[in-house]
Amino acid sequence: MAEPKKILIHTDYITLGQLLKLARIVDEGGEAKAYLATHEVKVNGEAENRRGRKLRVNDKIEFPDLTIVLVDQ
Repeated sequence: MAEPKKILIHTDYITLGQLLKLARIVDEGGEAKAYLATHEVKVNGEAENRRGRKLRVNDKIEFPDLTIVLVDQ
């Protein structure tokens, strides 16, 4: 498996919907709900479909073809 992509955040948390836009998986926030309904996404190993899920530094988010780890520096 490929190395996880590291994404830097400057706040305490971002939402899963914001991450989808930041990682350019979706173009607009409205697309996040549809994406999460049709793709398996895991946060720290557990299935997640809530676009409002708060993600923090060191969280690991797994998409079908990509893994992201949030970092603060």
